Amino acid sequence: MTIRVSIWNEGRHEKEHPEVAAIYPEGIDGAIVAGLEGEDFEIRTGRLDDPDQGLSEEMLNSTDVLLWWGHMAHEEVSDELVDRIQQRVLAGMGLVVLHSGHHSKLFRRLMGTNCNLAWRERPEGDLERVWVVAPSHPIAEGLPPYFEVPQSEMYGEPFDIPEPDELLFLSWFSGGEVFRSGCTFRRGRGRIFYFGPGHETFPIYHNKFVHRVIANGIHWVKQRHTDGRILENWHRPEPLHT
Repeated sequence: MTIRVSIWNEGRHEKEHPEVAAIYPEGIDGAIVAGLEGEDFEIRTGRLDDPDQGLSEEMLNSTDVLLWWGHMAHEEVSDELVDRIQQRVLAGMGLVVLHSGHHSKLFRRLMGTNCNLAWRERPEGDLERVWVVAPSHPIAEGLPPYFEVPQSEMYGEPFDIPEPDELLFLSWFSGGEVFRSGCTFRRGRGRIFYFGPGHETFPIYHNKFVHRVIANGIHWVKQRHTDGRILENWHRPEPLHT
């Protein structure tokens, strides 16, 4: 079955910073789309400055999996849009949150924490070695025991998130820090996958292993069945047994 994927990219860095546009001439979303070529995905993209902030109600309601990338304009995303996405996740839509999306309104809402972390950005970047600590998990399929991102923004512990349902990837940086860079969560009927590597000033979204992780993540967060009951708050006036 074809998975209907919507990729939401804030899209501001590419517009305002020539060095980012040089690395991602088709945008960060465009690089991700190219990396997912050959997968059984029907992909649409949206950006913050598009009508409806890039996610119309019709588009959102016909999305099986949403990818979210934001950084410099988190607070410009409307609370109404966050409300609608949250309800779609609770009803079973899959969500993949990438890199600095950890500080988005959406991710913080779903986590219930500030989602703060340690970070460092150097012009030359830090080497990031991503260790696969759950090799039997479907999101780890096709990956070596570890892979490296030669230039990365350092994200480090402590990472203010709830205890993940599963820890899949643990990153080590050349500065000595470590980071829980691949985590899964469940909210309502929805599955969530957070994946850390992916800074805008480094060509991380051209990395084949990053592409594989994102593709695997999309497959995993997709709702496995459509006939499960969506939990509602309903009145049961009569007991089941009298």
